[in-house]
Amino acid sequence: MEYENLIYEKQGQVAVITLNRPKALNALNDVLLRELADAVEAVAADEDVRVAVITGAGKAFAAGADIDYMKDFNPIQAMAYMEQGQSLYRRIEKIRKPFIAAINGFALGGGCELTMACDIRIASTKAKIGLPEVGLGIFPGFGGTQRMPRLIGDALAKELIFTTRQVNGQEAKEIGLVNRVVEPEELMSTALEMANVIAGKAPIAVGLAKDAINRGRQVDIDDAMSIEAANDCLAFSTEDQKEGMHAFVEKRPPVFKNK
Repeated sequence: MEYENLIYEKQGQVAVITLNRPKALNALNDVLLRELADAVEAVAADEDVRVAVITGAGKAFAAGADIDYMKDFNPIQAMAYMEQGQSLYRRIEKIRKPFIAAINGFALGGGCELTMACDIRIASTKAKIGLPEVGLGIFPGFGGTQRMPRLIGDALAKELIFTTRQVNGQEAKEIGLVNRVVEPEELMSTALEMANVIAGKAPIAVGLAKDAINRGRQVDIDDAMSIEAANDCLAFSTEDQKEGMHAFVEKRPPVFKNK
């Protein structure tokens, strides 16, 4: 599919999705959200793709929602827009392939929320991350009030949401909002290196682990352990489990076939 506002590329077993509205700082309007949803489904459907990287063109990852697009919404239109964003971001979480956010610059509002829906976040030293919505008379509606507390704790999430304070890459790393912070010229190589490491592991096992983590954090510890056990037992039904363990015993690199 040809996209108007994003670029979709495959580099071996890694899909790279680049939000591409640089003049608008990759602000998330209806068209970009629909195209991103299509690209996410392309990742899900392609058996050759094992990991996806999402980044932004220009000096922004995504500088939030397109305010000009949404400024005159009524509540019904706002609800449709929130459901569009929430559904897309939950889909990223539910797909069993890992998504890595390569945060090259501004990741604000819906852009920040997009990074938090990804499994791993790598930030440039030039990144600026925050949720500015309450300064506009609304508050985060694409999952920000739910994901940020789960990542960094209630008190700090409330501080950042209530004050709209932006954090740079280094502070984001210190508070647990991102996994790594690197120099701008190293961002994509670092993200792709990690993506390729993950792509070299047993893909079904990686997917089952993602599912166990994401579902387990929403239930009590006993139910979470049951989810973990069920998924891990399911991994024993795969050819990749047999290959991985036999390769270990035979002291050779495994060749995983996603089966």
